[in-house]
Amino acid sequence: MAHIQHIQHSYLFSPLALLLTGLLSPAVFADDNTLEIIEVHGQVHNKHLSLGSSEAMLSNLGVDFSAAGGVSNLPILNGLMGDRVKVLVDGAEVTAACANQMNPPLSYVSANQVTAYNVVAGVSPVSAGGDNIAGVISVNSISPQYSESSELAWHSGYVSAKYSSVDSGRKLGVGARLASDTVSLNYQGSFSDANSYKDGKGNVVLDTLYRAQNHSLTGAIRDDKQQVVIKLTHQKIPYQGFANQYMDMTDNTSYGAIAQYKRSFENSELQGQVNWHSVKHEMGFFSKEKTGMMPMKTDAKDISTQLKWRLTLDQNSSLLLGQEYYNYRIDDWWPAIEGSTMMGPNDYININNGKRERIALFAEYESQINNKLWLNTGIRVERVNTQVDEVQAYNDGMMNTGSMSTMTTANNALAANNFNNADRDKTDTLVDVNVLANYQFTLYDELQLGLARKNRAPNLYERYSWGVSNMASTMIGWYGDANGYIGNPELDVETANTISATYSKTAKNDAWRVSANVWYTDITDYIDADIVRSFNSYGLANTTRNILSFTNVDATLYGAKLDISKALYQSTQFGEWQLKANITSTRGKRRDTNQPLYQIKPLHTALSLSQQIGIFENALLWQWVDTKSRVDVNRLENQTVSYSLVNISSKASFDALTLGIEVVNLFDTFYQLPLGGVSIAALKQGTSTGFTQLAGQGRSFNISASYAF
Repeated sequence: MAHIQHIQHSYLFSPLALLLTGLLSPAVFADDNTLEIIEVHGQVHNKHLSLGSSEAMLSNLGVDFSAAGGVSNLPILNGLMGDRVKVLVDGAEVTAACANQMNPPLSYVSANQVTAYNVVAGVSPVSAGGDNIAGVISVNSISPQYSESSELAWHSGYVSAKYSSVDSGRKLGVGARLASDTVSLNYQGSFSDANSYKDGKGNVVLDTLYRAQNHSLTGAIRDDKQQVVIKLTHQKIPYQGFANQYMDMTDNTSYGAIAQYKRSFENSELQGQVNWHSVKHEMGFFSKEKTGMMPMKTDAKDISTQLKWRLTLDQNSSLLLGQEYYNYRIDDWWPAIEGSTMMGPNDYININNGKRERIALFAEYESQINNKLWLNTGIRVERVNTQVDEVQAYNDGMMNTGSMSTMTTANNALAANNFNNADRDKTDTLVDVNVLANYQFTLYDELQLGLARKNRAPNLYERYSWGVSNMASTMIGWYGDANGYIGNPELDVETANTISATYSKTAKNDAWRVSANVWYTDITDYIDADIVRSFNSYGLANTTRNILSFTNVDATLYGAKLDISKALYQSTQFGEWQLKANITSTRGKRRDTNQPLYQIKPLHTALSLSQQIGIFENALLWQWVDTKSRVDVNRLENQTVSYSLVNISSKASFDALTLGIEVVNLFDTFYQLPLGGVSIAALKQGTSTGFTQLAGQGRSFNISASYAF
């Protein structure tokens, strides 16, 4: 093929065997987005020790996470979070159908189901996905494997389990595959259950418990030129605590289907995909660790189609043409509470028949211009239409005249009337352009340069969250900051212009490698929030919060990363030893006030020492995070102190059995998560002196096992 096949990495999470521990080695899988069909004969061992959230494996590729629920943390790329990061699961887009984004795309796939993943921060090709300014995370669980026999028969399977002491966490993963030389059938499932974890002081971090299960069934059929894949999915989360939100998840039930078709021609390749995903989501209260009474319900559907056609222009270049369509529908309502004068007698209609429709066209040129220079450039145009029907408040605000609840509901009744009389049909045009170039100075020196203009249209909650009361507005927001948010129908599209440069140098004997990356992003109409008023529901000096309105501002983000790896020693007696180190710095600010942007992770570094000897993989990992002093004052973001963590792990791989043990946070260090938000659960229980920062996990002894058959 003329185009370059990108390689994605699937990391095996290393556990502990003797004394040492560290970073595990990546196993490499080919990108299934190409038309090459990859046959795997026999069994793939050691791949399924990663269970539960896929957060750990993505963190190895530089993804940060904003704390949320146990399986619902929100990814952050280069200081940008939420919908600014495009997340694709098996090539499909799933929209977070919740005012608090409790069900983000990555929450619908467990780590044991993932066979390949890729992260492109900042400057991503236009074919990777639009409607984002931070970059693209692509996670793949569809990897049909075939046998050499014409008879459909047993191919392979596995069962994996893991226990973690810090939260009494229990995780289970299973998989089974039937295959012939033309047919592949695969089932994968996972189950996770955890109590609220303890911090480094031995205190329970309230409302961090959860339970979740995921199931997928994939069927594929092929001949020598084409392949058809159909995947069915189901998820059930009966509960998931969100310590930094006013509400918890009390149910998330989803069903999905993906159909893929790939065909190769003499000088071209065709790929088509259809996606459908439906979710019923509920918020409320389920635990004594955070009590209350207020149901919130959401029904949503994602339907999308994608068509890509790659034309080979000559031996070294190709042209990729694509068309994509996305249709997202959502209803979000809060049922009336019987007997409540404030939350009744009507249902509160938050988003009524919400629609977000995208139509995209793109063209991308890729060429190996000579033996030193590779080029990728493209343009993408999207039309984004958002609209909602009329809404209603709990009541018209005319009851119990003079009471505080009357003042609150009256504001919402007036806001609903104004909202219904306003224009609720908005259309935006997005134009993305990128230029990516790799220049190979020598076999050991490479320079990568990237330029991109990227756009993102407002999501439905940013644009159409109309409630203005304290209660209604604090139900909106995925920031974990305990503030309230009011939507703005007049929001403009975010436009980011990014430049990125990466220089890599490798030793001639591959004994070491150094990679340095710098990037700069200028954002016009960045969607931030300005203060409307303050409120204090607890009457304490340190429990004041703000009500904010989404608004467009200009912003700047920039940063640098340095990665180093070195082979230290190798012998038959002591095995192979390797050292890895990285350091990352990110800054972001509003240009009008020079105020830092929210949830920018401070300077952080990691250093790992790993050993592979015989059947054992041992590792020692040290992580350090600097003091977080640059905070968003509008959101009353807390400062956090610096901390360091030490993890040790070991893994032993036998013929079909892999055993692992690890100690996370070996010295039981107490620390607060710089991207954790505040603990509303602790404040409501009276165990906090205010809106304190969410604490991280204390020491945990983890054991895991995986058996392939």
